[in-house]
Amino acid sequence: MGTLAFLYGAAAYALFLAVFLYAIAFVGNLPVPKTIDSGPAGALAPSLAINILLLGLFAVQHSVMARPGFKRWWTRFVPHSVERSTYVLLASLALALLFWQWRPIAGVIWSIEHPVGVVTAYALFGLGWTIVLLATFMINHFDLFGLRQVYLRVRGMQYTQVPFRTVAFYKLVRHPIMLGFLIAFWATPHMTLGHLLFSVTTTAYIFIGIFFEERDLAAAHGRTFEQYRREVPMILPVPGRRSQEEGGKRTVGAR
Repeated sequence: MGTLAFLYGAAAYALFLAVFLYAIAFVGNLPVPKTIDSGPAGALAPSLAINILLLGLFAVQHSVMARPGFKRWWTRFVPHSVERSTYVLLASLALALLFWQWRPIAGVIWSIEHPVGVVTAYALFGLGWTIVLLATFMINHFDLFGLRQVYLRVRGMQYTQVPFRTVAFYKLVRHPIMLGFLIAFWATPHMTLGHLLFSVTTTAYIFIGIFFEERDLAAAHGRTFEQYRREVPMILPVPGRRSQEEGGKRTVGAR
């Protein structure tokens, strides 16, 4: 069973990697069969309805399956070692469906023509995706996407929770992965109505997701996370905030 679990986890990870790479091309209108703006635009109302439904399907799957209560129920039927891989698999399939069935919506919000502006927009776009990928490795990339769990299973080793750590980007903001996504989704030289719908909806979902994630982290890590939340900003890095917080604590302690 350990070998089967490992093969299942590896296949789920391979699918995630393919979908992640396709997502970069999809959002950036790079040369792939289907992008956020490719193809003829249809009627506005049906396109809006389909796109919102696709985004909502991903949001529900992604959020519900991430909650501790759902995990406790889900692992009554699915082995703990493949719980994360199953989550990754279904999230990847939901995203693949979104890319496949997405309807472009005509209308231009902004269009940058100057070469410097275009290069700057694409540089920010690339920076956003780079932040996302690097930030996953700063916690534990392979645990996040289920490979560590199935590797431990095939080795006959007990799974241990990844400790709460604040390294590199996580010393600047609490959610660098989400910051990277926000930059990548909004940095474009050509913003259409369809792209705007995608960016606005995913931005709203990101902040809703952060609310639930931080609630779970506070429950799991208690005062450690609460102190981290006081010292480090959520999304936008604020220079000097940590030192100001520490200075404030020293002042209080002196009293």
